[in-house]
Amino acid sequence: MRSQPGMEPFLRKRFTFLSFFWDKIWPADVPEEDFPGPLGSEAEPVQESPVTAEPCSPTVPRLQLFRALYDFTARCAEELSVSRGDRLYALKEEGDYIFAQRLSGSPSTGLVPVTYLAKATPETLSDQPWYFSRISRTQAQQLLLSPANAPGAFLIRPSESSAGGYSLSVRAQAKVCHYRICMAPSGSLYLQEGRLFPSLEALLAYYKANWKLIQNPLLQPCVSQTLPAPDEWERPRSEFVLRRKLGEGYFGEVWEGLWLGSVPVAVKVIKSADMKLADLAKEIQALKSLRHERLIRLHAVCSVGEPVYIVTELMGKGNLQSYLGSPEGQALSLPLLLSFACQVAEGMSYLEEQHVVHRDLAARNVLVGDDLSCKVADFGLARLLKEDVYSPSSGSKIPVKWTAPEAANYRVFSQKSDVWSFGVLLYEVFTYGKCPYEGMTNHETLQQISRGYRLPRPAACPAEVYVLMVECWKSSPEERPTFATLREKLATSHRCLQMGFT
Repeated sequence: MRSQPGMEPFLRKRFTFLSFFWDKIWPADVPEEDFPGPLGSEAEPVQESPVTAEPCSPTVPRLQLFRALYDFTARCAEELSVSRGDRLYALKEEGDYIFAQRLSGSPSTGLVPVTYLAKATPETLSDQPWYFSRISRTQAQQLLLSPANAPGAFLIRPSESSAGGYSLSVRAQAKVCHYRICMAPSGSLYLQEGRLFPSLEALLAYYKANWKLIQNPLLQPCVSQTLPAPDEWERPRSEFVLRRKLGEGYFGEVWEGLWLGSVPVAVKVIKSADMKLADLAKEIQALKSLRHERLIRLHAVCSVGEPVYIVTELMGKGNLQSYLGSPEGQALSLPLLLSFACQVAEGMSYLEEQHVVHRDLAARNVLVGDDLSCKVADFGLARLLKEDVYSPSSGSKIPVKWTAPEAANYRVFSQKSDVWSFGVLLYEVFTYGKCPYEGMTNHETLQQISRGYRLPRPAACPAEVYVLMVECWKSSPEERPTFATLREKLATSHRCLQMGFT
């Protein structure tokens, strides 16, 4: 029996996955339409955006759901093998047979004896292990990127931007891809125009078998777990706009940005290739717990997915090394230089009390505000660098000229190795940002230090401050002063110097 003119091409195009069924109704003398091409931009793993709906089409009746009561083995090419418990959609009744589409396993169609089947009540979505009804896009990412889930884990959730719609979220290694599931006027669902499905289950069955169309395999439903309480520090990346690159260091790029369109912030964009991201969450927790006026203040983090953002207050004059070398910095008086040293010592004394080892203390990691206040930054991040990045074997990558010998040679970091670095920072301050051990390679620097060489006293450095610098460079870590002692002695020197200038 022939359909109305135009009906056959329409059904073949809109229900291509039923090609076996259409070939039975309309013999193959009419060529089948080609499948649509690869996934378009609307289904790429990008942020969800409005999708143009399909043109209106005639209403397609809902299909009856069946469940297999017994195993059935196909005896010819037209029949379909099923196992007990398989769920199928009846596409057409043919006497004692039902032409059905199997939903479980690879999607297939064929004839099954009606005596092997029983009508089934459609399961609600809440019964499906892959459906998560009350989570956001950000929470989906948290779940899929958690240790309980591996690449290939997936879930379906309500769409945040399209009322009544759905989104498919799939873990692909260290990121999550999101795909919009659209609904045609007929009520059918699709990821790509021309490939329609009567249910989410049928859609998943198809893309499990044809995962290359979305470039990510669907291997197992996301493992459900209790999501942590919302973190007041965790914010979506969409709240931040990066405006101007300020610099780049061992830990990534630093950008000047805006938070929610109005709050100026500094955004450190972590280089995942060089970072041990598995340890980052613990280090960020430590950052949240540290509070001192001489430490850079944390505003927010974006730690779900990549790249990781660490968002802090913006210090108007940039890092201390660059500021000291600027025309404005070159004109600073001796009391202001000593004030910088005192402020850094205050911040490091607090870290000492908290048993936090900085590992990379240097003028480049101290930030200067418009009011010439100084704040220590990047404390603790060096421990997250991969061994091949932060080790003597990688040559210039380790800051050897600021690093205590026991840390540079044997990776023994402590508060006392931070004290050595502070001595080098004092040298930077009183030379207006000059590079220590200028003209020496890292290897030559370590050799000279092992022979007892120490940096000379800068011309602008008071004698009593140089005595402290040399004490910071004692070969034995135990002989070096504490930051509490350094803070007190520098404060005393600063008061005396101020009195002499007034």
